[in-house]
Amino acid sequence: MRITVAGAGIGGLVFALMLHKRGIEVEVWESVQEIHPLGVGINLLPHAVKELAELGLEESIAEIAIKTSQLAYYNKFGQQIWVEPRGRAAGYDYPQFSIHRGGLQMLLLRAAQQRLGADRVHLGHALESFTQDADSVTTVMRRRADDTLIETRSDMLVGADGIHSALRKLMHPIGDAPRFSGRMLWRAMTEGQAFMDGRTMFMAGHQDQKFVAYPISEPLRQQGRSLINWIAELRVPDGALATTDWNRKVDKSVFADAFASWKWDWIDIPALIDGAPVIYEFPLVDRDPLPRWTDGRVTLMGDAAHPMYPIGSNGSAQAILDARYLADCLEDARANRCSLPYALKEYEAERLPKTAGIVLRNRMNGPEQVMQLAEERAPNGFDDINAVLPLAEREAISQRYKRLAGFDKQTLAAAPQR
Repeated sequence: MRITVAGAGIGGLVFALMLHKRGIEVEVWESVQEIHPLGVGINLLPHAVKELAELGLEESIAEIAIKTSQLAYYNKFGQQIWVEPRGRAAGYDYPQFSIHRGGLQMLLLRAAQQRLGADRVHLGHALESFTQDADSVTTVMRRRADDTLIETRSDMLVGADGIHSALRKLMHPIGDAPRFSGRMLWRAMTEGQAFMDGRTMFMAGHQDQKFVAYPISEPLRQQGRSLINWIAELRVPDGALATTDWNRKVDKSVFADAFASWKWDWIDIPALIDGAPVIYEFPLVDRDPLPRWTDGRVTLMGDAAHPMYPIGSNGSAQAILDARYLADCLEDARANRCSLPYALKEYEAERLPKTAGIVLRNRMNGPEQVMQLAEERAPNGFDDINAVLPLAEREAISQRYKRLAGFDKQTLAAAPQR
């Protein structure tokens, strides 16, 4: 069995490492000519960390990432709505990590190059087209260095090439445009003094005006400092999807005035914004769930299959869960001599409805519903959160989302290991 993976992001690299662990031959093809540690912060939830730990990567990640201790929600006045422990502090067997996305990608890339062999990870090759027959898939890649077309033949092609997936476009060329929420994100990192315990993630505001922050550097934490990843979010007036670069640099004047008064005794948000050396703008988009991911010996995974709003810290986690389930399906197909198209249909039947549910739930604010409900019920603030949102209601919102995303403790404890 030989697998071609398009995309060397988090999902594609984890999938390749999982295939290698199972003795399945794999090659990864990435469109960029050189991978740099780009991006900002992400969170790895315990169910994703479990999979990375089984690949022997937990210790390496812990050296650079923060083990998140708790998640707290506040209203726009800095009043606490809900707080809960996270990771091992919440009784999980695995931590929740807050980490620089680029740092994680580089760690995975090094592991893939070492384990698969450097000649199995091809950079600078963009997916151009594919054809398939009953026995194989022929994938055409365009080598960016000289514009040469390269053909590779394998038993299966997996698109792990992100929200702008070339493979998804080939499979679904019509009626699959990005769906814009009407809200814009501004993302950055600021080095400074730690807030709270130096390991807390917080969100403040509501769906039309929100600020999220969490530390992402364990080496800086050990020095008594903090690299704080933050996201400011606002609804934009015209509600039109930006046609410019989705990762463009902008000046803080575009959005900072909306947060000028957000200074509380435990955080100074204007100072965080002022301290960022560079700020990037992103539209908050997803895509409608697809009716299918699979066509014969070709399938999708991660953001190529199910791009979702970055709510609930779930994007990277779901890509990793895709990788695990698909790797298991291929291992079972080999052991039981089942066809690969059948294995891909089994993968799709399991993962498509689960991720579609998360996409739709994230449009309803996911676990951040507590912030929206507090804004709707008490727009001027509150004296007692229990009078606005009873504890049982807050707990139910949190637990419902954990079950949906697959990281409630009962589900995680029952998951098999391989």
